[in-house]
Amino acid sequence: MKNTHIFTGMMIAGALAACQSPENISVADYCADPAKAWDNVCQLNVEINGTKTALADTDLRLNQARSMASSALSAAGRAQASADSAQATANEARSIASTALASIDDLHCETLTINKTDTGSCPANFRLMSCSQTRYTHRAGGLSFLREINDETCRFNSRVLEMKVRCCTVAQNNRQITYSTPTR
Repeated sequence: MKNTHIFTGMMIAGALAACQSPENISVADYCADPAKAWDNVCQLNVEINGTKTALADTDLRLNQARSMASSALSAAGRAQASADSAQATANEARSIASTALASIDDLHCETLTINKTDTGSCPANFRLMSCSQTRYTHRAGGLSFLREINDETCRFNSRVLEMKVRCCTVAQNNRQITYSTPTR
């Protein structure tokens, strides 16, 4: 009779254990089953206070572990989306840079020497990039001051003996650039 009570108690305990939700058991108990040893939850590691520990060695509940894994997965998804966005931005910048480099190859610059005037300018379709007095004499009044410079002309406060004017343009479709040098 005593054995019958023990057997009945074991049956009731087994039935209660069978009714227990698998989500409410600990990860260690879940992973103790050899059939579940290769489940993803059993393969995960966590870092607790700087020490790497297998999730199966903790007393964490299975539902908590799955919730933690789900939030880690969503964080990884956000990080991947951010990385994809950064990659797209980098690709766009690379495309812009290659276009800019192609236009640098098409850039054509000339330095013109202009004598005995106070104004320097560039030929049509060129832009003035710089203007400087390169020769002067003390008898002619010495150095002049640059009064005005823009995309088209530069002007000194008085007539200079010689100035260098740097003019640039972008060649379209590698066509030959023709222009006439200004005479003064």
